[in-house]
Amino acid sequence: MPSISSLWHFFWQTSSVHDRPRKQIMSERLDVIAVGAHPDDVEVACGGTLAALAAAGRRIGIVDLTDGEPTPYSTGTAQRMEEADQAASELGVQRRIQLGLPNRELMDSVEARIKLATIFRRYRPQLVISFGDKTPLASPDHYQAMLICDAAVFYSRLSKWQDRFDDLQPHMIDRHLYFRLALEPITLQGNNFHTVVDITETLETKIRSVFCYHSQFDHKHGIEDRIRAAAVMTGTLAGVKAAECFAAAKPYATEDLWQSLSLPK
Repeated sequence: MPSISSLWHFFWQTSSVHDRPRKQIMSERLDVIAVGAHPDDVEVACGGTLAALAAAGRRIGIVDLTDGEPTPYSTGTAQRMEEADQAASELGVQRRIQLGLPNRELMDSVEARIKLATIFRRYRPQLVISFGDKTPLASPDHYQAMLICDAAVFYSRLSKWQDRFDDLQPHMIDRHLYFRLALEPITLQGNNFHTVVDITETLETKIRSVFCYHSQFDHKHGIEDRIRAAAVMTGTLAGVKAAECFAAAKPYATEDLWQSLSLPK
């Protein structure tokens, strides 16, 4: 199974937006942007991987397409944003961006695609991670988020259209991975290109980030056990204690099979 360092090696061989900086930085560029429909989606889906990448020195951003409100146990947007900030700090995220699209009414549209693609052009990530399928019996916003992100990755690289993107230059995103929520099946049906990432060292960080969302999870008894069990089951399949699984939007190649397989030198 790839470690974080070998996973990165594997990848790289070949407005009205409310933006809350996590710390003072020299450059706006981010290495990775993870996109969720709501605050807490990314933490549940790939918080362990983001924490590991941040610990390895990668610059991480999270884009929440909506504020996730209203929800039954939240006092409103201010509480949810405070929880999101705390979770981002827990993971070591540099920037968390609230795109301001409507919760419960999120729909793929040209306007939504352009908003997200503008973020990609501004922060110029090498890797984007996002939803990769429907989530039956859960929010339909998740599937719409997938459609918006797929299109925004494409829009990000289009030339002769800068006026739509705050006059920002086109940016080609090198890799796009799909996540699934920790409580969903391990793999994405119909996608043969899966990567399992060891999060043994960051599982507890992931769980702490999830439980920053008191309004969403304090009343859900057993949720920690379910998230932990999903990580352990995924890890067991690959011979480690805990892991998260991703599917590639397109297959990618490596020139160093040994390092990509995390074999000893």
